[in-house]
Amino acid sequence: MVKLENPILMGSIGAAQGLRGEVRVKSYTIDPTAIGDYGHLHTEDGRSFEVLEIREAKNVVVVRFRGINDRNAAEALNGLDLYIERDNLPDEELDEDEFFYADLEGLEAVDESGRSHGTVTGIFDFGAGDLLELKGPGKRPVLIPFSEAAVLEIDVEGGRLLIDPVAAGLVDDEKDNGPGSRRRRPPTSDGGE
Repeated sequence: MVKLENPILMGSIGAAQGLRGEVRVKSYTIDPTAIGDYGHLHTEDGRSFEVLEIREAKNVVVVRFRGINDRNAAEALNGLDLYIERDNLPDEELDEDEFFYADLEGLEAVDESGRSHGTVTGIFDFGAGDLLELKGPGKRPVLIPFSEAAVLEIDVEGGRLLIDPVAAGLVDDEKDNGPGSRRRRPPTSDGGE
């Protein structure tokens, strides 16, 4: 039994496939068949699985693990999440401006004045681009765009993100006083707005 120090979710096991012990796996890697490229896969309860065969299927990959030789054994794995240790991910292959999502979680989001807007608790993509979820003490989580305009600098070693709160949608632009602005205009001298 292995207990991972910094687990990274790589996939989730679904239903059994066929009679030889294969399972359908929802892979969270860019190349779905790369799920087995980072060493043995582990479950939260400490079990370890070695990938013997992998092939693509519609929306999933079909995987055969060492020691899982029949449908009954494969069915017993349904619903398990598969992890690897963070150290198994190849940092040297990343460009200077590339990051693993797992490295962004836990970073504190601060603006140029040093004000904290919370820490990154998740990264999502609902189809219109990546979003970072920020959660501060006593605050509800908020989503900000993971864009160059909103996230100005990423310091993984320092544990911080430098953000532009206006571009991130966290505050209104103080200078914007035009139509559609949330900021109320002062009343005019004739008593109207």
